Amino acid sequence: MLLNLSSRFVGNVYLVQCKGRIVLGEEVKALEAALDEGAREFSQLVVELSEVSRLDSIGLGLLVRFSERMRRRGGDLRLAGPPKFLTDLLKSTKVSALLGSYATEEEAIQSYLKEQPTGAAQKQQGPRVLVVDESADLCVFVRTVLTQHGYDVRSTCSFRDAKTLLQVEGMEYLVVGPSTPRLSAETVMRSLTALAPRAKALQLDPEFKIRDVQEASAALLQLFANGG
Repeated sequence: MLLNLSSRFVGNVYLVQCKGRIVLGEEVKALEAALDEGAREFSQLVVELSEVSRLDSIGLGLLVRFSERMRRRGGDLRLAGPPKFLTDLLKSTKVSALLGSYATEEEAIQSYLKEQPTGAAQKQQGPRVLVVDESADLCVFVRTVLTQHGYDVRSTCSFRDAKTLLQVEGMEYLVVGPSTPRLSAETVMRSLTALAPRAKALQLDPEFKIRDVQEASAALLQLFANGG
């Protein structure tokens, strides 16, 4: 089976799901491209491997190389759901000491979330915000605007991932966009506020994503001013 890849971000974690073979050739090149794309913005990577049928030396070397690259930036690359053959391979080659491995993608993601910043980095954080919308571009836009105004923002396109984030990280604001997968924005809002009852819940109006940049930025900041 050729390698199929899908990716998403969960807060400050970038996750790549792999199905098929990770071997020399087009498969390794495709995975490298996916990891490169994530590494442009994120330093915390997770590679989900539960449906990988084969991993050769080049594929393993790629994972180790990206792990070392992310660690130089203060991050890491961690594995999620490796099948038994891969777990045995990591142990026999002693590579398990270099690549953190977790039973599920949720556990791998949460391993990052539980690592709290300390010292000066922690003092610089502003109010914590979680943004949820099925559009990755809308999430990036909202995250960028709010970050530039002093907020500490996490974003995700997945309702399930939003719940994972809330299980670990305390949020002061919840922002739900107009587009959420298979669920209404109102349903998402009710479910998330139940997990974070102290957070201020803000909802973007349906016209938000078709406004121009200046108008959308102003509307977003006004929403926080009114909701705060």
